Amino acid sequence: MARWLWARGWRTRIEPYAGYGAPGWVRVMARTVLSPPQPDAPAAPARAPQDDPFQAVRGWRSLATAQVTDVAVDVHAGSQVHRVTSDRGGYIDAVVEADLEPGWHDVELRIATGGVTARVFVVGPDVRAGLVSDIDDTIMVTSVPRPLLAVWNTFVLHENARRPVDGMAALYKSLLEADPRAPVLYLSTGAWNAAPALDRFMQRHGYPAGALLLTDWGPTNTGWFRSGADHKRTSLRRLVEELPQIRWLLVGDDGQRDPEVYGELAAERPDRVRGVAIRRLTGTEQTLAHGVPTPPPQSQGANRRTAAAGVPIVTGDDGAALARELRAAGIDLS
Repeated sequence: MARWLWARGWRTRIEPYAGYGAPGWVRVMARTVLSPPQPDAPAAPARAPQDDPFQAVRGWRSLATAQVTDVAVDVHAGSQVHRVTSDRGGYIDAVVEADLEPGWHDVELRIATGGVTARVFVVGPDVRAGLVSDIDDTIMVTSVPRPLLAVWNTFVLHENARRPVDGMAALYKSLLEADPRAPVLYLSTGAWNAAPALDRFMQRHGYPAGALLLTDWGPTNTGWFRSGADHKRTSLRRLVEELPQIRWLLVGDDGQRDPEVYGELAAERPDRVRGVAIRRLTGTEQTLAHGVPTPPPQSQGANRRTAAAGVPIVTGDDGAALARELRAAGIDLS
């Protein structure tokens, strides 16, 4: 397939994703893909025009790529240079040494056809709190995972038609007022192909910048579909290990497994969970999410286990309601 596309003018480029790190290291994430030729574009672009953060496109256009494996990529992180190689899915997910101060930085990624910059956020050693947020039905109304609706939202729906959840962007901005240095990460079971569209959505609606922790669609060694809950469990445990001084505020919704996954981490590491905030879906959203108008029965049990672990948990219908509950519970990012 790659040779066939190359013969028709498709060229290798890097799709950069935001990363994070701490003094001495950064986690760099990207993907090497083939993308179609663009009108009046260079013959071998390193980055496609569709990646413009303010250019909205229809869903399927964000996915019009094909991965390229075993591409050598030079990572320039401060004064350090490292060579990494894309895996069989075209992905790069590497922790490399870096001499970067706390805050946002540009890391340059270079291949033979050009270079791009990936943003990375370095967490300072004296920062003590951070925010992890789900995406689907937490900050963006998507009505997943009902298959036909998920396909419609991902492949057909124009980006401008996607709706933010009321008050969530304002909530996150207000939380960062306690400490603007706090890391923000967006953890979702969505596909990496959708990352540029998600970035554009969050910029348009005023969400704080942060790294995306997404997954890849398709079969694994153990089944035809990847487990979204396992992806979230693994990602959260990794964050706890990589940034051991951070206590995390975990934000999600009650339409699927967020209460369960967050509750497990609260029980395992209550010292590393600042609190849990769960958005309550409407009856219509619950029905679209899993077929009935009430939350899954396991979510209430999960909330009780979180509270039993000594971790405060709040619920609300939207960002404004969650903000009130968080203030009442004394939960912030200080």
